[in-house]
Amino acid sequence: MHERLKKLRKELDLTQQEFADRIGMKRNTIANYESKRNKPSTAVISLICREFSVNEDWLRYGTDRSDNMFLPGNCENENTKTVKNLLNGENDTFKHRFITMLSRLSASDWERLELEARRLLEPAKEAAAAPSAALYAKESDTG
Repeated sequence: MHERLKKLRKELDLTQQEFADRIGMKRNTIANYESKRNKPSTAVISLICREFSVNEDWLRYGTDRSDNMFLPGNCENENTKTVKNLLNGENDTFKHRFITMLSRLSASDWERLELEARRLLEPAKEAAAAPSAALYAKESDTG
């Protein structure tokens, strides 16, 4: 199980400290699990699976019928990885501030943002359609 814990943590792109913080443990406890000095209790295994949406059979035994590390239907871990890759250590950039702002939006804020994004995209759609309309007009004139 120690290899799978380490593989999970690395897949989540977390340090031992970040992993430990998420489950309310100390970094050296995680290090001891990963180095096979200690084995996590049933309660800790359940906590890890719940916190990170991990397939418990995979964590305990290394496999399940589908060999999936994560439970199906949960994209939070993939989203976390994507955001970390986007930011790539940038802390004081527009990209970082923008993603932070997005993470704090309410449902109604998201609706307003979608409307505004659609409004901003309208000129781009019109511009993309304009050349083909102009080309059609030229072809009609010559025909």
